[in-house]
Amino acid sequence: MRRRRSVPPPPLPQRHGVDPVRLRLPAGEQWATVGEHLVQRLTAGPGVVDEMFAAGLIVGADGRPVSAGTPYVPGMFLWFHRELPDEVPVPFPLEVVHRDEHIVVVDKPHFLATTPRGSHVAQTALARLRHELGVPELGAAHRLDRLTAGLVLFTVRPAERGAYQTLFRDRRVHKEYEAVAPYDPALELPRTVRSRIVKERGVLTAEEVEGEPNAVTRVEPAGHRPDGLGRYRLVPRTGQTHQLRVHMNALGVPILGDPLYPVVTGPVPAGDFRRPLQLLARALEFTDPVTGVEHRFTSGRSLAAWTSPEEWAAGQ
Repeated sequence: MRRRRSVPPPPLPQRHGVDPVRLRLPAGEQWATVGEHLVQRLTAGPGVVDEMFAAGLIVGADGRPVSAGTPYVPGMFLWFHRELPDEVPVPFPLEVVHRDEHIVVVDKPHFLATTPRGSHVAQTALARLRHELGVPELGAAHRLDRLTAGLVLFTVRPAERGAYQTLFRDRRVHKEYEAVAPYDPALELPRTVRSRIVKERGVLTAEEVEGEPNAVTRVEPAGHRPDGLGRYRLVPRTGQTHQLRVHMNALGVPILGDPLYPVVTGPVPAGDFRRPLQLLARALEFTDPVTGVEHRFTSGRSLAAWTSPEEWAAGQ
């Protein structure tokens, strides 16, 4: 059996809570030098990679700068920090709901991504928490959409991360959400919605298609107002992308503030914090796979369209 080569620890520290990029030079390719390979591999502007080499920003496993003329060796590891994109700060705090030696549970605000991706890097829950809490090895056990507020579970020890991620993969975490949407007195609730949802890579929206259901959501009423708004309790049994938003839209009561359903008006521009999606991850409940403790965490946030509908509609 072919033995997998171990990955050495990163020789560069995090920057603003963001890990350095790690590259491994692939086998089966013939390059004369490391520089020749990276110029073709990295999507950077003309001269950028050469400038990084000249400034000593690309290092090897020993932390020493690697020159562009270093002979190409398959399997060699390299590290560097990417230039962080210009990001508009998300001006809302992350509330720590629970912290112990194994996990950190936070109450995430709307508009803050869970983990670095695309144009959201330093302005993410993971990067901010690593920096604010001083826990560089913090990792996410699951993800919550950038536009959705509420509870997110992070792990403190990398060796334990898989155990918590497995809870979500195996659907052993009870999750409850709250949403504000139009009230339809003709809609029979509670009910369980089942459908097959497909999300294509590069396409903003997910859609329901024919086939075996892969998305199941329990939808329950949680009150309504004279102005035509309803509050709903949503309990997903599965975790398909945009599942709750798709199912509420299919019922004819799309969640307020949704830029994709039923009409695509997004993505929401950076810095536009008006009228957040009225969806909140209200509760997480699970048996801790490391300690055996029974946990139930509840978000302390409220949805503005329910508590202050006029201010929310005005974008305040």
